[in-house]
Amino acid sequence: MRSAHESEPGPPIEPVYGPDAPQGWNSADEPGAHPFRRGVYPTMRTGRLRTMCRYAGFGTAKESNARFKQLIANGTTGLSVAFDLPTRMGYDSDAPLAHGDVGKAGVAIDSIDDMRILFGGIPLDKVSTSMTIDAPAAVLLLLYQLVAEEHAVDAGRLTGTIRNDVLAEYIARGTYIFPPKPSLRLVADVFRYCRTEIPRWNTISVSGDPMAEAGASPAQEIAFTLANAVEYVRTAVAAGIDVDDFAPCLTFSFVARPTILEEIAEFRAARRVWARVMKEEFGARSPESLALRSHPQTVGRQLTAQRPGVHLGRVAVQGPTAVPGGARSRHTESFDEAVALPTDGSARPVPRTQQILAYETDVNGAVDPFADSCAVERMTSDMEAATLELMAKVEGAGGAVAAIEHGLQKDEIERNASRIALETDSGERLVPGVDCFDLEEEGAYEPLHIDPATRTQQAERLAKLRAWRVGEDVHTALTDLRKAAGGEGNVLYPMKEALRVGCTVGEVCDVLRDVWGVYQPKGL
Repeated sequence: MRSAHESEPGPPIEPVYGPDAPQGWNSADEPGAHPFRRGVYPTMRTGRLRTMCRYAGFGTAKESNARFKQLIANGTTGLSVAFDLPTRMGYDSDAPLAHGDVGKAGVAIDSIDDMRILFGGIPLDKVSTSMTIDAPAAVLLLLYQLVAEEHAVDAGRLTGTIRNDVLAEYIARGTYIFPPKPSLRLVADVFRYCRTEIPRWNTISVSGDPMAEAGASPAQEIAFTLANAVEYVRTAVAAGIDVDDFAPCLTFSFVARPTILEEIAEFRAARRVWARVMKEEFGARSPESLALRSHPQTVGRQLTAQRPGVHLGRVAVQGPTAVPGGARSRHTESFDEAVALPTDGSARPVPRTQQILAYETDVNGAVDPFADSCAVERMTSDMEAATLELMAKVEGAGGAVAAIEHGLQKDEIERNASRIALETDSGERLVPGVDCFDLEEEGAYEPLHIDPATRTQQAERLAKLRAWRVGEDVHTALTDLRKAAGGEGNVLYPMKEALRVGCTVGEVCDVLRDVWGVYQPKGL
């Protein structure tokens, strides 16, 4: 079989290309060398394909488990779990505030019982799992570890990522629970816990994608993401954790827009800036601490409710930017995600898009194939300068948290989003299939509908859970968690015990709400 790393006539593609004159080659330009402009690994993924992820989850744990198995059978090598809004806000499905949202934006997870079903029959030591959740990220990670223990899978073999990036929630998405100070403490507790208990787990994915989806420009996306990452590193160092003990487990998530050259420049600039920050400000010694590892996803805000079939082309263009940009993994969206959660039919083409990129193109054949392109190198330098200027603005406001409290990042993003909207409304920015080139009607499309009985089913399961668990054990575990939250110890250990004896996600988060309070943005 012909490899995608060979051109059609047969001559192989070289993994790394440099200047024709050997004496002009600078070792700092080697892939895998500081400041990682050309990639964080010497060979990147020329010898090993990128992890092909799929963001999925809806309705009940049973329904989502069936979708996960379908994706794995079709070649997906990494699961990315979408949780519903009540779970992301730390509420049980039978809570009054959860009414109307159970299972609709992702899967409903209320307890260890749901997590058992969600990952039933899935080899947790062979599949990398990403969990897109922030405020209660520690709770879901511990549920995953508990299920792995029941499967007799050693925690040292678990691989995956929790997003755990609450600062992005204050800026863009709004699914926060606790105020910034205790939220940052919880992040540091996760760093410490995983260093000892789940050493291969990526403890945070500092995320630019919520900001990009809210309208951030590429430079804003990088700058505000890296500024948040600086805040996390400072928090961990202040808590007494050596930077090289946790920095290698930091990952970053960005979007992949269809502006291919700009996106390649964005990823390359982000690596250079992060390497500089980690070396100069934090004195990181390990090369792994200096290397920014990124996971881009195709951008959802550019998908439209009109003509969802057009998005097959959009996603196919967005997907390849991750490869020459130097990303280590990626995932692509379903074509109907602007309308509803993906249906079974719309989910099936997703791994195929990534497989075509992997096996039928040559984009994986060379590391940083756009290196020394006059356009890309200039765009990379310009992107780096714009990023540093915005980061300095955040620092001048007192750092990421202080800037969030002043609304700096939100104001900057909203100005850019407004500019894009005005350009679109005026016709300066064209959206094919919506305001131009709309030549014909698409066939009938039926979006995914979540059964309204999902909340009732979850409530019944919660009632059974509360009936079989031991009340004294639950009371003791929650009391221990409350004491830890009010003290200085790591809250993950009593939190794990509470979940093990049957406490629910909502009950655990309610204890933390009682002790730490709930974040209220200024003006609300």
